[in-house]
Amino acid sequence: MTAIIIAIDAMGGDHGVQIPVPAAVKAVRQHQNLQLILVGDQDAIHKQLQKLAISEELSQRLPIVHTAQVVSMDESPTQALRYKKDSSMRVAINLVKEGKAQACVSAGNTGALMATAHFVLKTLSGIDRPAIIGTLPSENALGRVHMLDLGANVDSSAEHLFQFAIMGSMLTTAIDGVQKPKVALLNIGVEEIKGNDQVKQTAQLLSNCPDINYIGYQEGDSIFKSEADVIVCDGFVGNVALKSVEGLTKFIRRNIKKAFYQNILTKLAAIGAIVVLKPFLKKMNPELFNGASLLGLKGIVLKSHGNTSVIGFEKAIEKAMLEVEHNVPQLIEDKIKKLFESRTV
Repeated sequence: MTAIIIAIDAMGGDHGVQIPVPAAVKAVRQHQNLQLILVGDQDAIHKQLQKLAISEELSQRLPIVHTAQVVSMDESPTQALRYKKDSSMRVAINLVKEGKAQACVSAGNTGALMATAHFVLKTLSGIDRPAIIGTLPSENALGRVHMLDLGANVDSSAEHLFQFAIMGSMLTTAIDGVQKPKVALLNIGVEEIKGNDQVKQTAQLLSNCPDINYIGYQEGDSIFKSEADVIVCDGFVGNVALKSVEGLTKFIRRNIKKAFYQNILTKLAAIGAIVVLKPFLKKMNPELFNGASLLGLKGIVLKSHGNTSVIGFEKAIEKAMLEVEHNVPQLIEDKIKKLFESRTV
């Protein structure tokens, strides 16, 4: 079994070491071929590990790399790049650059993570901009849909969206085993006349690319019931859609709970309804879909939600493992090279 080494930003996120470290311990217990480098304040990490009472064998698969700085959740990307070169985030990404780790997982500041990863790792040949891709529940054959860009770029061109489609398609093939993933463009309607010039030009590029299984436009209200495996959009649109979905999910879960706790009768009703509601609420649990990939870089970097739980952070680690196992950056670069050659013939 080939060993997988991943660098963990142990200080990033809303809760510091309280989430990444326990998640790392759970992950190495679950996966015997996994080694996680915990990057951050050594004393804080040690204290957290002591609370978890791990064995000597386990501690050897959780080495610590000490750093003196932390990138705060509200810090500007420019400030982080200039003045936080010894931060847990920067050092964790450096480990990927140096070949000491095969991937990095961080729950830290999204803008700083993207800027730092872009600066340190650079983009793959043929990719103009990296993109953030996440997963949402869906009624399609996979039970989930991959969506990008979720916020890395707010002014993408048609060519950028075309590249996003290629990257999302390759990731889906690698992770889900789908040979020709169905790719859709997020738009304000499904008719060909709908949408702005950016979307229409992207549709033209995708329609003329035989290597992409383009199925047309996708409206926002059909994200969860679409046949698409990959949904492509501009980062501004994608981030608004994602945050709206997350907010609605929390609203539904919160209000279902309130409804059943109103009085003794509703509590009794809840006992009977739990059999139906439990799998439904589980399917809507964003923690089970945690972990967004920064695609297009010369290295694997995953962004965990800053306020996720131990379970959610562990899911992000497992996603990073899959991308390492399938060498996703190389797959993307090979596909881009092939398409570029065919377009210049």
